[in-house]
Amino acid sequence: MMICCGRAPSRSAVSLRHFIKHLPLTKPPTRLSIKFNLYCSAGLASGAKLSHYESLSARQKDQISLYVDSLLEWNQKMNLTAVREVEDVMERHVEDSLAIIPPIQDSYSSYCNGSCDKLNVVDVGTGAGLPGIILAIACPDWNVTLMESMNKRCIFLEHAVEVTGISNAKVVRGRAENLGQNQEYREFYDVAVARAVAEMRILVEYCLPLVRLGGLFVAAKGHDPKEEITNAERALQIMGASVVKLYSVDSHSPHGQRTAIVCLKGHSTPNKYPRDPVCFNDILVEDPQKFRNSLFVIGRK
Repeated sequence: MMICCGRAPSRSAVSLRHFIKHLPLTKPPTRLSIKFNLYCSAGLASGAKLSHYESLSARQKDQISLYVDSLLEWNQKMNLTAVREVEDVMERHVEDSLAIIPPIQDSYSSYCNGSCDKLNVVDVGTGAGLPGIILAIACPDWNVTLMESMNKRCIFLEHAVEVTGISNAKVVRGRAENLGQNQEYREFYDVAVARAVAEMRILVEYCLPLVRLGGLFVAAKGHDPKEEITNAERALQIMGASVVKLYSVDSHSPHGQRTAIVCLKGHSTPNKYPRDPVCFNDILVEDPQKFRNSLFVIGRK
């Protein structure tokens, strides 16, 4: 807590704060950070697949360590993730998040005819910051918005952004279906990403209103998302987008191959979308979550 004493700080105090601000990212080793370092060293010694992580700079690896440490510490008090061990976070979350960067870069260069530098990216339903915080660390020239509706998760996200020292990420609290109608966010982003949020036909209504005309929506899915894509065809058409490529992604985790579904937005999204899920045909829905899971279908009258 900052206490104001009613007088201006001395030059020496200001200089000291300036010095501390620019110190390298360091902190006393904790049990979790020691486990993190041991895990990464063991992975290298055994030849384990950590290629995405190994391509990062020393500073970025330090930021990943700080994030994983914070995630597991906070997870003891609030339910941020089902995994409890460093190796599981690295394999199931960090490597999985890093793995979607090449598909984003390749598809943006191919279909958007633009540079991948300084992209405006939104992670919809980021949860504990996956993949958003990892993207912000690995791609420091991207501007990443972490969109999350739950207050406790937003508090953790603010902490994670501060402790890792990333300056290219901001936390926005709110539901995508509401923020998609906000002119500050609507059709603003070059790329929207979503991981483990909802099935494809629901995701397109959450995410595509946030994507600019000519931008991309990238959904991280399992190894065989064909049925989800088929079920989302009408939703994609109404939202003004189409699937342009499926990337088979080796996430270097023990959970097998993943797929990145890349959608290109060719037309503006109609103003009525995204719809508020708590009100349907002017009738209040008593169970919004059940509504999202079963009735939230594009084109339903």
